[in-house]
Amino acid sequence: MKFYSTNNKDLSVSFKEAVIKGLAPDGGLFYPESLPKFDKSFIDNLHNLSLAEIGFEVSKHFLGDDIPTDKLKEICDDALNFPTPLVSFEPNVYSLELFHGPSCAFKDVGARFMSRCLSYFAKESKEKVTILAATSGDTGSAVAHGFLGIKNIDVVILYPSGKVSQIQEQQLTTLGNNITALEIDGSFDDCQALVKQAFQDKALNEEMQLSSANSINIARLIPQSFYYFYAYGQLKKQNKDLVISVPSGNYGNLTAGLIAKQMGLPIKKFIASTNINKVVPDYLETGKYVSKDSIPSISNAMDVGSPSNFDRMMTLYQENHPKICVDLKGASFNDEQTKKIMRKVYDDFAYILDPHGAVAYLGLQKELNNTNELGVFIETAHPAKFIDVVEEVIQTKVKIPNHLKDCLTKEKHSIKMANNYQIFKNYLKS
Repeated sequence: MKFYSTNNKDLSVSFKEAVIKGLAPDGGLFYPESLPKFDKSFIDNLHNLSLAEIGFEVSKHFLGDDIPTDKLKEICDDALNFPTPLVSFEPNVYSLELFHGPSCAFKDVGARFMSRCLSYFAKESKEKVTILAATSGDTGSAVAHGFLGIKNIDVVILYPSGKVSQIQEQQLTTLGNNITALEIDGSFDDCQALVKQAFQDKALNEEMQLSSANSINIARLIPQSFYYFYAYGQLKKQNKDLVISVPSGNYGNLTAGLIAKQMGLPIKKFIASTNINKVVPDYLETGKYVSKDSIPSISNAMDVGSPSNFDRMMTLYQENHPKICVDLKGASFNDEQTKKIMRKVYDDFAYILDPHGAVAYLGLQKELNNTNELGVFIETAHPAKFIDVVEEVIQTKVKIPNHLKDCLTKEKHSIKMANNYQIFKNYLKS
């Protein structure tokens, strides 16, 4: 299968090229020329398949001959070797817990799959690849853990100084080896802009082989569709319409779900649940998209004012506003509403929501209004990653998983850097 730039359909490349390049030379995002359509027999059998088996069946339609099927199966088995349970604490509502991987965040799914694909390509070419990743929190740690120690790959992670949680920062600044953390004096959008500028710098790309590990990379996006198939398979026997609420910042997670729906997964509707950074809910309401400066919140991974995957959403729906509104609803909530629902869910059900899952749960509450509907909200991060906020809100100690505890005892190593492209470029060249 070929992948074209969202800015130019005539600019198309193989999966391998799309993964290594990360971003198209014209600044567009790579998008598949066609989407596979899964038949009823596959959908009806999902409940018998593991996440890794689903991943193999879905991804092989995108990868073509770039990775042999036996190697692809190895990649899926190795990358997707942790549980993704559906947990119910009230009737007709399920939390899809995607935080049981090594970095305790949903991005482990995409980052581990991508790292293994890129490692395969790097071994083939023996050319060093430098991964650039901007993070608002969880991408950085997932990418760092996914690529740690992989030969011929260096990873440079940009994160906004003072705008990620302590545990998130420790996860991406204490690994060393082939992982470098740049602490940028700015916002996540500033970090993302620096990365995009680097990819569009022709002279820099002639000197270095750059790639991206953000959800702008197609190898991060494709595996994020896997768990929607898995969730549907686990709930299919209840014979109810499925509504899924996705906490949304850069919109890769949600875009992957919408792609799964277009590939034949019978999900009734999605909810784009956001904090006060609500450019996409505003677009859904008005039909006009206006990017804005991001505003800090307690759900910091969603503090994005210019979500890159919006271009893929527009490509998927041919920029047809009425069409996308059939499949997608928008919802936005402030910090006080988020804290209130975190307290209520813990008091009523003894279930601990992280600030992002709380926003998704609020979105589900807003839109789930039919007794023949099942609601799933995506829990994207372990509550311990936001321990200060969570413990203050629920007035209870949160148990920290051992692999998060370990990073807290290590020394932080980051390079502080101004929000200046020339400084960033000079660092990369050095």
